[in-house]
Amino acid sequence: MLQRTYKEINEWRNWWSGWQNMDFSLLLLVMGLTLFGGLIIHTTELRQGIIDWWQHWVIGAVGLVLALIIARCRYEFLIQWHWITYAITNIALITVTIIGHTAKGAQSWLRIGGLNLQPSEFAKVALIITMAALLHERPASTLNAIFRVLAVTCVPWALVFLEPDLGTSLVFGAITLGMLYWGNAHPGWLLLMASPLLSAVLYNLYLPGWLIWVCLMCMVAWFTLPWNKIGTLIIFLINGVAGAAGGFLWNLLEDYQKARLLLFLNPEQDPLGGGYHLIQSRIAIGAGELWGRGLFNGTQTQLDFIPEQHTDFIFCAVGEELGFIGAISVLIVFWLVCLRLIIIAQNAKENFGSLLAVGVLSMIAFQVFVNIGMTVGLSPITGLPLPWLSYGRSALLANFLAIGLVESVANHRPRRHFN
Repeated sequence: MLQRTYKEINEWRNWWSGWQNMDFSLLLLVMGLTLFGGLIIHTTELRQGIIDWWQHWVIGAVGLVLALIIARCRYEFLIQWHWITYAITNIALITVTIIGHTAKGAQSWLRIGGLNLQPSEFAKVALIITMAALLHERPASTLNAIFRVLAVTCVPWALVFLEPDLGTSLVFGAITLGMLYWGNAHPGWLLLMASPLLSAVLYNLYLPGWLIWVCLMCMVAWFTLPWNKIGTLIIFLINGVAGAAGGFLWNLLEDYQKARLLLFLNPEQDPLGGGYHLIQSRIAIGAGELWGRGLFNGTQTQLDFIPEQHTDFIFCAVGEELGFIGAISVLIVFWLVCLRLIIIAQNAKENFGSLLAVGVLSMIAFQVFVNIGMTVGLSPITGLPLPWLSYGRSALLANFLAIGLVESVANHRPRRHFN
């Protein structure tokens, strides 16, 4: 009997050892956000008769199981399969453009078994895997390596942009810049990469500002590029073309996307139209004051003044009902999540695992910054969900898959031995 007990104990230890080196702090933080997210979604739907909040917890439970399974597997095998992952991602995005379901002005969803799935959310994770494999093979210390990464990124980015899904396409850009920086790219080169976007904006809004910006970018090109004369000329031409093309690209956007990008500067221009979301969001957050009105007691939240509050504007429900204390607590939790991701990246056993963690960090940090920024008027309204808090089955599942990859990196890092 005693021998059998020892055998069972050893079997349990062997089974448990598959997760023994995981970062449980990160997992607990994410689980806490998910549980809290379901509660806040419930308060936004309390008087509407909608029951999405329990679905949030169900999808979160499924995501947690998948994350634990992925954490137990060795992440290194993805290096051999990254092109397959990349191909499947692009096929899914192309399928969306052909037979995708349109909602909220974007053709971004596929109907599968009665459920709407958004391939662009999973494309974020697939892009992280592909870029990590490319930068593991060839660091971004040369321009050729950077151009290789950009060429691979452009295909899914263009497919998502044409849906049109402006928010997700911006996330792709944040992931790319973050991983290139971690992959040893020169910071000046990254600034030059981002310069055409700002040129397109400044050229059409403030021409003297555009001229100053172009001059600064030419200086950066002169001092950082290996062929300074030709490189400076190319950067000048690229920014000039970007500025002239800004109007054309602007016309590619839908009317609601244009309103989102402009009205955050002065939402009072259209208080009953495009600026309504932001005005009501700021009222709700301001009404929360220090301690909030109390859970289920927010007037803006309970009387449904804020459209899409259970998705894009979930943070204003936190601000109104739990006040500054609740809002700052959420920010601290997200800061701790990002801190754990950085620690995992630093302690990974090789570049591939480190790059996976940084890619997930870039994705999460950018979405948190933009989502919370748009609820208080610091950034345009782009439709990005707040990770683990906003309702969205595809986004929630994709975030858990990303955490599973990072937990695999942590779980299979070299164990420390103390003498």
